[in-house]
Amino acid sequence: MALRRHNLAVVLDFLRATEGASRARVAVETGLNKATVSSLVTELIDRGLIEEAESVRGGIGRPGQILRLDGGRLCGLGAEISVDYLALMALAVNGDVLAETRLPLDAVAMGARGVLDVLGNMLVSALAELAGAGVHVAGLTVAVPGLVKVEPGVIAVAPNLGWRDIAVIDEIRARLGRAEFPIRVDNEANLAASACYAEVLAGAHPDVTDIVSLSGGAGVGGGVVSDGRLLRGGRGFGGEVGHIPIGPADRVCGCGRTGCWESVVGLDSLFDAAAAPDDPVRDRSLDLVARLDSLTARAQAGDPRTLTALAEVGTWLGRGAAVLINILNPDVLVLGGYFAPVSPWLLPLVDRELDEHVMAPETGGCQVVVSGLGFAAAVRGGAQTSLEAVFADPTLIDLGPARELARKGATS
Repeated sequence: MALRRHNLAVVLDFLRATEGASRARVAVETGLNKATVSSLVTELIDRGLIEEAESVRGGIGRPGQILRLDGGRLCGLGAEISVDYLALMALAVNGDVLAETRLPLDAVAMGARGVLDVLGNMLVSALAELAGAGVHVAGLTVAVPGLVKVEPGVIAVAPNLGWRDIAVIDEIRARLGRAEFPIRVDNEANLAASACYAEVLAGAHPDVTDIVSLSGGAGVGGGVVSDGRLLRGGRGFGGEVGHIPIGPADRVCGCGRTGCWESVVGLDSLFDAAAAPDDPVRDRSLDLVARLDSLTARAQAGDPRTLTALAEVGTWLGRGAAVLINILNPDVLVLGGYFAPVSPWLLPLVDRELDEHVMAPETGGCQVVVSGLGFAAAVRGGAQTSLEAVFADPTLIDLGPARELARKGATS
């Protein structure tokens, strides 16, 4: 049984890495014999995880069927709790986004109970819509900013939210009632790094094994992938790069300390420098993307205050990134979150600081890239994580009866 589970996972993972393949190609590429592949494919189809697509003709013999992941029956659900918003994403097993929403709010002012109440309502609504569409949820992963005890699902401390010792999984289960899928909670920067790594592999750097992902938000989240694996540290608290003490001693951080890196590169620092206290771009009840659009419009118009603020952030961002590159020597440095939309103003300064402060020649071969995921990286990483257990063990999911009922309903 263990061998069959392993072989099912091999076939499913291979099809995830391709846009489609025939049974013959699956057999050749995986090293499994044709009879075994045929049996495995039949089971994966019955379980509702893959489907047969259009016929193709190779040259000699009858046309073959292309196998691909089934994008309409199974999804992973991701949620993100941020200082400025709540977000949800339902990601199909084939990578299609089935549903996505982001709700602006001031999480600090609302407090943990209020935020979790709103998130609970959002989840109840999303789950009802997915169920109505016949989509099964494999799991939910919640991204949060701060130190997370992953196994019990507890936020140990989230300084920018002002939360401490919040049992997120228990709180969400209490609001959902009976949930038949696993619920996880993880650090938002780690989940964003996982999504950014997948983005890098799918893009211009398919052979990369080491990245550092920096996600700009109220603070700065950092995720490190080394040799293809996310680094968590001995107790799972690794990656808190925002609290490296390299900033000015008079800058107070949300954690209560002074001189933390995120006190000079976090979004609050940018808004404080770029806008007056009553400026709408600092209103957390407004959509964050719209606020950043307003700020970039000012930069494009040459507003001196905005440009000065961006120059300060870019300088400090590059200086801190140089520390990480000197330590970790990544292949790629990924800039995400709010760093992405303002990257035209940040990148020249980041490059200058890396040239000056990275010891290795040519910045150790590290390339700086801008993520295209925007503020969806963490929630997408959460949705991807929710699906990983299925790819590791496809026998966890059996949608066969539901699929048969759907077929009968469609033909009746």
